[in-house]
Amino acid sequence: MWLFAPKEIKHHVSGWILRNRSFLRNKVVVDCPAGNGVSSQTLLQVGAFVKSYDLIPEFFRARDLKCEFADLSKTLPIPDESVDLILCQEGIEHVPDQLKVFEEFARILKPNGKLMLTTPNYSNIRARLSYLFNESELFGKIMPPNEIDSIWFSPSGDGKRSGEIYFGHIYLIGIQKLRLFSKLAGLKLQGIVPTRVNTTSLIFFPLLFPFILFFSYLSYERAIRKKGSKHNRSVFGEVFDLAVHPIVLLDNHLFLEFQKIDIPTNVRQSLRQSADVGTFVT
Repeated sequence: MWLFAPKEIKHHVSGWILRNRSFLRNKVVVDCPAGNGVSSQTLLQVGAFVKSYDLIPEFFRARDLKCEFADLSKTLPIPDESVDLILCQEGIEHVPDQLKVFEEFARILKPNGKLMLTTPNYSNIRARLSYLFNESELFGKIMPPNEIDSIWFSPSGDGKRSGEIYFGHIYLIGIQKLRLFSKLAGLKLQGIVPTRVNTTSLIFFPLLFPFILFFSYLSYERAIRKKGSKHNRSVFGEVFDLAVHPIVLLDNHLFLEFQKIDIPTNVRQSLRQSADVGTFVT
């Protein structure tokens, strides 16, 4: 966690790339969405084989690289198990079917491949207060989701994309759902990279953390009493740890590292076999 670090997530992503240059050298890396190409350029500089994709490739500005069209809400134009690492920077919060995004990432990743994902932190204390006060991303600064600020359309003459509707930060997602969707897709959350601390979250942390800890532990204990098998204890423990993690509660962005450990069909079969009979709840 950094109090006076740059606010923009691209600086933290570039820092991570430079710190991991030896790992990234000669790796096949997909940057999607690639935006203006800042991260793609840095990946190229450290020796990665970069494939850049974006919803609006016309905005791409990186030298010596080409950006192709890709829509995260649809099937990606990338072969199965062909990628060592995916960088998904500020994209998941724009997509309705976020589980499908993870499944697509799992499809194109090689076994043990990595996904580095960033998104505005919807689990920090400020985000929780924002939802409480006016159901918006930033209370006092941004209106709640609406048809004026939160959607846009592709130009009418834009070929196959003509008239398609795209979304702003309508689908903000917290750490627990990200963990769950990744798990169902065969990925495992391996780590959280620190970014800049949010000042509002830091101010309210001493006041609210005892309550967060208390109620999180209360839920954990109740879950253990009802479904306390060894496997379930491990799952509930992961969920509890994320619920009280200081980086999750304080940082402006989530910057998460996932690793592919299986394929979705195997994961779901395993979950089905380990599920207790009669525990399905609607």
